[in-house]
Amino acid sequence: MGIDLTVVTRIVGTVIYCALGLIALWGAFLVIMIWRRVAQSRFRNEEEQEEFLDELEQGLQAGDYAAVEELCEGDPRAVPALALLALANRKLGLAKMRTLLADRFQRDVLADLEYRLSWVYTVIKSAPMLGLLGTVMGMMGAFSQLAVGERVDPSQLADDISLALITTAIGLAIAIPLVLCTASINVRIRRMEDLVGAGIARLLEMLRTVSARPAETPRGREPAEAVESS
Repeated sequence: MGIDLTVVTRIVGTVIYCALGLIALWGAFLVIMIWRRVAQSRFRNEEEQEEFLDELEQGLQAGDYAAVEELCEGDPRAVPALALLALANRKLGLAKMRTLLADRFQRDVLADLEYRLSWVYTVIKSAPMLGLLGTVMGMMGAFSQLAVGERVDPSQLADDISLALITTAIGLAIAIPLVLCTASINVRIRRMEDLVGAGIARLLEMLRTVSARPAETPRGREPAEAVESS
């Protein structure tokens, strides 16, 4: 005689349904947070970034660093934050500054996004596995009824088989949309990297031009050499 696993199957099935529901909510929450994080870290398009850099260049050309810092402060996007960091370290060489900006962007933005995406990938892997566990438990419950009962109740047998099918379907229904969402997010991250890379290049070029420009002689005063020669 076999062992009737009907009660165990019902309990485990309920636990699996609850776990799948929590995983679905957690995955959706992570995707929304990553999507918002990417949107907050980048300009919507290249034209908007160029407008910001044009305004930044005007302030640098005028030597008004206070206005430039005011323009960048409080802006959560990557390029303004990196511009503020570059202004604070403008005495460094361009090579060191380029390394500093790249490291800060990698650490503060990309590493955070990769960390959040790793949790989404965990959800994508876990949901089908939980669905497969429900499939195994449902089939075990169905076969246990066939093994212990001379007369099997078709409704109970159908419940176990439905558990096996529904949990698998739910697991796939969670994983497939998340795969599509992560693919879209990765595309947005690659575009953000391209925009930020172009912004850093132009920012360094602006700082190089400003640092290479000779200091202007104040009006009303002649250079020292001219005074001595006279």
